[in-house]
Amino acid sequence: MSLRAILLAVVAAAALLATEADAATVAGAAVGDGATRTPKGVTHTIVIDGSRFEPASLTVARGDRIVWMNKDPFPHTATAAGVFDSGPIAAGRSWTYVARSAGSHAYLCTLHPNMKGTLAVR
Repeated sequence: MSLRAILLAVVAAAALLATEADAATVAGAAVGDGATRTPKGVTHTIVIDGSRFEPASLTVARGDRIVWMNKDPFPHTATAAGVFDSGPIAAGRSWTYVARSAGSHAYLCTLHPNMKGTLAVR
């Protein structure tokens, strides 16, 4: 192998490593309000705690992921009629939804109907 070929291989490998490092930095970059940017969009977290959704209102873009994390010691649901339905989310577990339908979607916990939230998808 010639010196020129070795140098080209080293330069190509260095460029590839730099690109992967940049991608890794962006992949975990925080975007505010508990959201994280990933190569597939933004991931938002709604925490279920004290029989409340927090935040109760959230605005996301189409394609974003929303994770409902249940920190209560009993199950809950996140249900928007005709749009999404988590089914029971057990204590200490989570459920993920990818926002596809634009609009304002009121949702509730079917097991505790006083728990309400709104997901706005733009």
